Amino acid sequence: MHGSDAFDAAASFRPEANDRPTRIRVDLDALSHNFHALQAHAGVPVMGIVKANAYGHGLVPVARHLQAQGIGQLGVALVEEGIALRRAGVTVPILVMGGIHAPQVGQFLACDLEVTVSSIAKLRQVEQAAASLGRQAVIHLKVDTGMERIGVHSENAGPLIEAAVASRWCTVKGIYSHLACSDDPASPMTHEQRHRFLDACRHFDRIGAPMPLRHLANSGGVLHFPDTCLDMVRPGIALYGVMPDPASRATVALKPALSLVSQVVYFKVVKAGRTVSYGATWTAPADTRVVTVPIGYGDGYPRSLSSRGEVLVRGQRRPIIGRVCMDQFMVDLGPGGTAYNEDEVVLIGAQGDDAISCEAVAHAAGTIPYEILTGLNARIPREYIGGASSGGPAA
Repeated sequence: MHGSDAFDAAASFRPEANDRPTRIRVDLDALSHNFHALQAHAGVPVMGIVKANAYGHGLVPVARHLQAQGIGQLGVALVEEGIALRRAGVTVPILVMGGIHAPQVGQFLACDLEVTVSSIAKLRQVEQAAASLGRQAVIHLKVDTGMERIGVHSENAGPLIEAAVASRWCTVKGIYSHLACSDDPASPMTHEQRHRFLDACRHFDRIGAPMPLRHLANSGGVLHFPDTCLDMVRPGIALYGVMPDPASRATVALKPALSLVSQVVYFKVVKAGRTVSYGATWTAPADTRVVTVPIGYGDGYPRSLSSRGEVLVRGQRRPIIGRVCMDQFMVDLGPGGTAYNEDEVVLIGAQGDDAISCEAVAHAAGTIPYEILTGLNARIPREYIGGASSGGPAA
């Protein structure tokens, strides 16, 4: 085959998304369990946070599944995420929690997305867009109680509340703040933030306006501070079965929804004294058996796991040796270890009687579980098991 014939043959080949030996498995039944368990524990409705590609689990499939499970509200960070969900047929209310950019406000309204309003100036931008489109805007007021990120300071929230309540073009559905230290159940800051937030909310009573939905609790709040649950909660990482911090307590029985798996693609014996990978940072102390795994930092698997991380091969923990490459890394089986091409390698998840948690990977990498999950990029195909998507195609 030559020239254009070869090109035509390559162009006609359409591999399935799950042909790559490296993949993410998302257990939708685990996601369902976590949603219902967190809602029961909080005793109020859940806003499922699906920003950042649903913490690496897949924005659209996760949102569709939560909608099928009866969730009443979703939260995203960017208007683009909300638009993607609307285009995918997700119909439940969606709050965009990030700061708004004036030229984008019309997109919020056109796609029926709820808007975070964090100042009177932002309120005026929303009113102007709503008036020009002739559409009512649904808004949530953002109060800063200690993050110093976005939101009016709690002690200065009165004028914003009054202006929002009086607005002709805005309907105040909610008021919220974000907890800075709730991942640590011993931190006193959460109680102070709750006090500041509730004091700001009392301004609705002072002016005789109906109280909107008050939402304050994130994952840490739900797990550790039940008095922050108020009218609705916003669990993020806990929804996916991962603890937000080493100090967190497992007050709710959660199930990890994500596994990261690959396969052995090469086996060799590395002689004593030979080095492995870039920089020659690891030297074989004796003849040892080494396998290559086709995933690397180009997929979002941290380079900081070089000679620090572990994987499961044939039910045994094996160390990563040498530097993690962009697309591959090497694993030491030891002098007597055995593995064959296409054997499964588990980077996050269970195999046999052992398991490697996302939290353990984050600890080894010197980071937090949030960064591990959200760093797993689109180069890795996702496949969904359980739920209504059992047996369906990978995404």
